[in-house]
Parts: sequence; structure tokens; C-alpha cells
Amino acid sequence: MAAGGLTKAPVCLLVLGMAGSGKTTFVQRLTAQLHGQHCPPYLINLDPAVRDLPFPANIDIRDTVKYKEVMKQYGLGPNGGIVTSLNLFATRFDQVMKFIEKRQNASKYVIIDTPGQIEVFTWSASGTIITEALASSFPSVVVYVMDTSRSTNPITFMSNMLYACSILYKTKLPFIVVMNKTDIIDHSFAVEWMQDFETFQDALNQETSYVSNLTRSMSLVLDEFYSSLKVVGVSSVLGTGLDDFFVQLSKAVEEYEREYRPEYERLRKTAEEAQNKQKREQLEHLWKDMGSVCVQGNTLAGSDDASAMGPSELILTRGTLDEEEERESDTDDIDHEVTEDSHEEPAFRNFMQETRMKYQRSSSPNE
Repeated sequence: MAAGGLTKAPVCLLVLGMAGSGKTTFVQRLTAQLHGQHCPPYLINLDPAVRDLPFPANIDIRDTVKYKEVMKQYGLGPNGGIVTSLNLFATRFDQVMKFIEKRQNASKYVIIDTPGQIEVFTWSASGTIITEALASSFPSVVVYVMDTSRSTNPITFMSNMLYACSILYKTKLPFIVVMNKTDIIDHSFAVEWMQDFETFQDALNQETSYVSNLTRSMSLVLDEFYSSLKVVGVSSVLGTGLDDFFVQLSKAVEEYEREYRPEYERLRKTAEEAQNKQKREQLEHLWKDMGSVCVQGNTLAGSDDASAMGPSELILTRGTLDEEEERESDTDDIDHEVTEDSHEEPAFRNFMQETRMKYQRSSSPNE
């Protein structure tokens, strides 16, 4: 299947996986495949502790947050440093969203490589912020990379499936399990275990520990999870199985459009209504502040500068990227400085002038 025509908006792939599962190698192979199809993806690296990346990242967290410096300044260990680095990066993720929006006509896929410490992303506040920001704007799919060669033991296999189920429940997004390293061992045994309960029970009978009894009980619970799970076997080394992966990805995007987008649009509408309410409250505070100043002096104190209004809660925002940013190259990251105009917003300046004229007329005794 051609990797190109899934949807007009770019498809975001959140690639997760245990350390050593071949997650980053899978991203490298996927990137090479897409480049070979003249469909280069937009790549984002969220692992601050990785030493070398085997693919060129358009946005790299390491350019924004210095992992070792975070550990030093906050007195943290390796895992704490990764969590804190990701939290700091998440505070600026709105800038990442702007870069993705700029490239949405040029890149049909956005691939996000996450830290090897999978729990750092899946169970942290920053991971939730990033996931929801992407899913609320673009079709998003979670890709869980699993080490097939380490899952031949039924108990280990069940542990992987339970973790995959928990991530699906947490992210609430279309989910694909990529059984990696099929060049070492074929993944057909795992597919059979998911499809045939008796076969999995026979494999468990060779285990006599308490954990095997627990696994036997849990396998019944996961039966419904297996029935709707998208599974594909891939070798990141050889590149086999990627055509099947794009078939499953296409189905996952359709699932997002059908089941997930309406919910995110509802949540976005609710958030916009709350934001509009907050803006109205801020405007009311502004009128109160301005009114008190006019009563005392009959005119607005000070100059046109917003600081002359005292402690009002006016918030000025700039909604679009400036021309300098538009000319940036494709390898820009969020660490570049954004040039801000020093003058006031035209809408705000007009608002101030109209308000001043209104109060001057109201304070004049002949009007």
C-alpha cells in the first residue's frame, strides 16, 4: 500500500516501547521507507537522554533541554532527569504544534519517538499534555513496539499485553502493536496465543508458579482486548512487514476519524467555551480598572502603554508566526528565538483610543 493517501491532515504516530524493544530502530526504518516513497515524515525526538539518533530529527528535545544540566541543577537521578526534562519541554509544546501546522502540507506523517523509559511518557503529566495536544488537532495513533524474541514465554507475553492494554486505556487512541524482531523469531506464535485461548493455556501448563495461575485468569480478561487489537509483525533490521503496518495504520486513522475525532471536537468546543468565558471575565475586570481610574482623574492616567492601566488582567496574545519564522528551514526546532514586535497590537491601540474619547466626552460638562 502506498504510504501517501491516508488523510489530508498529517497523521501523528506516537511510538512507544520498552527499552531494548527496537523502538528507535523501527522509527529509523519507517523513516527510510517513507523517504523511499518520496513522502518524508516530520520527525520529533522526545528522548533527552539518547546519545545518538539514527535519523534526522526536525525537532529534538535535546536542543531545548539539557538533560545532564537538569539532573545537576535539580539533584535528580537519570529517570527523574528525563521526567523533568519532558515536563519542561511540554510547557513549550504549543510552539511544536505551530511547526507541525506549518509543515502539514509537506509531510503526511509526524513520527514522535519517545523515551525508552516508557512509563515516563505514558504516566506523566507531560505525556498526557503532548498526547492530547496532538490528538485534538491531528489524526493520532499509538504504536506500541514489542520485542517478539523476549515474549516467547507466556508469562512475559502476558505482561507485555497487560501493559499495552493499560496504555490503550490511558491514551484512548487507536492502537497498533508492532511485534518487532521477526527476523529473529516469527510472531505467528503470539498471534495464535491471542486468537486461540486453548493454545495459550497449553503453553501456560508448562508453568507451575503462582504467576502462571494469575496469567491464566488474566488471559480471559484480555479476550475482548485481543479481538479489536491491530497487530503486525515487523523486522526493523530487514524492513519486512512495513507494508502490512501501513495497512493497519490506514485502518487506525479511519477509526480515529469515526470514533475519536468527534469526542476531541466536543472537548475542544467545551474548552473554547471556557476560554471565552475567561476572556469575558478578564474584560469585565479591565472595565472596572479603567472605570476607577477615570472616576479619580476624569481621564485615563499615563500614556497609551498598557502598564499605565494599573493591575488589570488584560492578556495580549499574538496568534500567528511572523515572517521570519515562515522562512525558517525544515530542520528548525523550538529553541530558535522568535522575534516579537515592540509596538502595541493595532486592535488594542484602537480600543484604547476609543475608550479615551468616550470618557472625555462623558467628563465634559457641556455634553
